[in-house]
Amino acid sequence: MTKFNALSARCPARDVLGHVADKWTVLVLAILTEGTTRFNGLRRRVDGITQKMLTRTLRDLEENGFVSRRIYAEVPPRVEYTLTPLGHSLVKVLETVRDWADRHAGDVVAARQRFARDIALKAASERRGAGAGGRSARATA
Repeated sequence: MTKFNALSARCPARDVLGHVADKWTVLVLAILTEGTTRFNGLRRRVDGITQKMLTRTLRDLEENGFVSRRIYAEVPPRVEYTLTPLGHSLVKVLETVRDWADRHAGDVVAARQRFARDIALKAASERRGAGAGGRSARATA
């Protein structure tokens, strides 16, 4: 078995990681764990995804072997998406990541707010310091 290392720039594993770490991939796969689903069913369930992005995500998932697509010869055509065995193995890993995100979203939001507040305080302090230095230099001249 070939050993891969995603830390290496040319490694195929890095490309795979880029595909599976996408937020839309995680959300679409989560829905497909419940069973075969049609395009519009996915679109209704994944809040915020555009038709174009869902189409792109599903094509990517199919190309990488995570999802199979079945087209029925009907008018209008019916298309269904199902997880493949490879997709099922990926979902097990992604469920852990999604659960972590659900559990710690509040912590991350709080950290972002602290960071933004600290940056704003630092900028304000620097402005006061530069302004005071500039005034005193002019006042003594």
